[in-house]
Amino acid sequence: MQLGDLLEKGLSWLHYVWDSKTKYKIHSPFVFNFDTKVLENDFIYPEYKSIEKFRKGLAKNQTVLNVTDLGAGSKSLESSKRTVAEILETSTKKPKYSQLQFRIVRYFQSKKILELGTSLGITTAYLSKASNEGQIYTIEGCPEIAAKAKQHFEQLELHNIIQKNGNFDDILGEVLNEMGSVDMVFFDGNHKHIPTVNYFEQVLPYCHNDTVLIFDDIYWSEEMEEAWAFIKNHERITLTIDIFEMGLAFLRKESLAKEHFRVWY
Repeated sequence: MQLGDLLEKGLSWLHYVWDSKTKYKIHSPFVFNFDTKVLENDFIYPEYKSIEKFRKGLAKNQTVLNVTDLGAGSKSLESSKRTVAEILETSTKKPKYSQLQFRIVRYFQSKKILELGTSLGITTAYLSKASNEGQIYTIEGCPEIAAKAKQHFEQLELHNIIQKNGNFDDILGEVLNEMGSVDMVFFDGNHKHIPTVNYFEQVLPYCHNDTVLIFDDIYWSEEMEEAWAFIKNHERITLTIDIFEMGLAFLRKESLAKEHFRVWY
């Protein structure tokens, strides 16, 4: 990550620390309950153990893959040749956030889940184990990473994952038509303003009142901050929760006026 990007993200972090609220200052019952039952839930679910054990193995894996970056790419690695361990370090969510998504799926009982950006499949595994009766559609642009993720799903004995390999621009519409509707979407495959907004708008017709939209790395760059601002102001979005590393957007008609929360996490 370049110095300018670090300074910009550091400034955004300071604003987040200053503005974020704990549950004791949140006046929305919906957000208060979400904070109490999901964000602050520190229960160690049994499903965490097997995935984190698997992650530790990948951290030592020196298999070299040829990486095709269709999104903004990595800010720390320039070579297209990367080891599994390097990809894990730079392109996979930390346990805190993968486990949060597990709890989000459980809390909202999401069944039709779409992930834009499979990477090595660690977060996908959490989504899969959180919704045993659901289906997880996951799209990855890089063929070699997608193939490696497929191996991981087989090793973890995950059977409710439908994997797609291709450019989001080319196959997202096809995947959405196959799904019919979405209960939860995790946007993590492109960190540029215009593509993020385009995928968001493409997904919207398939959303319903209880759909949860999760955007990764909303302060990753100025472009992502602009994309997040657009999403917050969109006419169909009625409530957002900013936890710095991710932004959650909701379309709940119960929210009579737009509400935006920065919640400490």
